[in-house]
Amino acid sequence: MNNWQIVTTASYVPQMTVSNDRLSTIMDTSDEWIRTRTGIRRRHISQGENTADLATQVGQRLLAKAHWAPTSLDLIIIATMSPDSYTPSTAAIVQGFLGATAARAFDVSAACSGFVYALDIASRFIGSEYHRVMVIGSEVLSKITNWQDRTTAVLFGDGAGGVLIETDPEPHLLGQHLATFGDRGNQLVAGQTRVNHQFPPTITDVSPFQMNGRAVYRFATHAVPISIQTALQNAGLTADQVDRFILHQANIRIIQQVARRLVQPMTKFPTNIDQYGNTSAASEPILLDECVRQGLIRRGDLVVLSGFGGGLTVGTMIIKY
Repeated sequence: MNNWQIVTTASYVPQMTVSNDRLSTIMDTSDEWIRTRTGIRRRHISQGENTADLATQVGQRLLAKAHWAPTSLDLIIIATMSPDSYTPSTAAIVQGFLGATAARAFDVSAACSGFVYALDIASRFIGSEYHRVMVIGSEVLSKITNWQDRTTAVLFGDGAGGVLIETDPEPHLLGQHLATFGDRGNQLVAGQTRVNHQFPPTITDVSPFQMNGRAVYRFATHAVPISIQTALQNAGLTADQVDRFILHQANIRIIQQVARRLVQPMTKFPTNIDQYGNTSAASEPILLDECVRQGLIRRGDLVVLSGFGGGLTVGTMIIKY
């Protein structure tokens, strides 16, 4: 693993927003019910843009901000649980759209931990052969959501965010912790395909989100503080030294509980779940980009990135921005 730094950030969300009040017209719910339980007020929903389209918008913005030519990219990694297709990978599609002809490209599937997992993989590639890497979390979760199921439909939104990283003499990755709990994977499932017993088999549709909300909440509030503390210990740091905690935006109550367990003020935990909902692998890079643009994160700040969700998985990185 070699030294690298984040060069720039970018994000993109579809234009259309769907408020809680609008959801209440198609299912038995209300703004008050959603907002008090999740912190969500609205979410962005794609009207035809697929996962690669959102990621391409982010990629173009990243390259423009860094003044990099697409052909200078060595690697593109897309974290997503809602790819355009089984094959080609979303990353390969984005590589083609960007004209990044020299870049290798592949996807990472780790659900809401996907961006941290992808960034960890990128940090292991970067070095002698890979100098410039694009890492993007992109999701169109609306296409795998059952819009009649209020236990899941109220949670999710579409969007993408990402970073460019390149080799740097100074270490910016200070500590990390990743863990997978596959024996609990059935607590959050989407996109299942089934094998038919007859021949010739019929083509099956993928399944929408199914989630045991209470089990996932218990997992997140327990596993995330442990993951963050482990990563901090690996870095030789304490939570008090961290400037910002960029957590996956799944539920405001989870974030508040993590802050309590770490004995840290909520002012260190910026949130945007009220505007975007849960965008899975895209939530952390979208929030990171917003914090950078708003001046909440500056060069030299110590930042915790922590994702958690389907798999079940959790992943934390401590970086010096």
